[in-house]
Amino acid sequence: MYFPVSSTLIEFLILAIVEQQDSYGYEISQTIKLVANIKESTLYPILKKMEQSGYVTTYKQEHQGRQRKYYRVTGLGQEQLVYLKEEWTRHTDLLRDIIEGRLRR
Repeated sequence: MYFPVSSTLIEFLILAIVEQQDSYGYEISQTIKLVANIKESTLYPILKKMEQSGYVTTYKQEHQGRQRKYYRVTGLGQEQLVYLKEEWTRHTDLLRDIIEGRLRR
């Protein structure tokens, strides 16, 4: 993708992903890579910050003999997701208005 992706947008995507189903870091990164060129070295600090902020919790589960760290959205994370969805809608509506010539200053 040509457009850069902020850490806030990555946080938004993570919350949207784990809201649907608990997920582990690699799986989250592969989903986000569908729309953004990010590296795991970018993703994991954001996941850690989100855990420290109380937006996600983690648990470990064995998969094929290895422990995977899964992320689950919390109640606070749900609230943040609702807020980010509202902000995203306002943002994209304004972008669309500018691109389509409906908004000028």
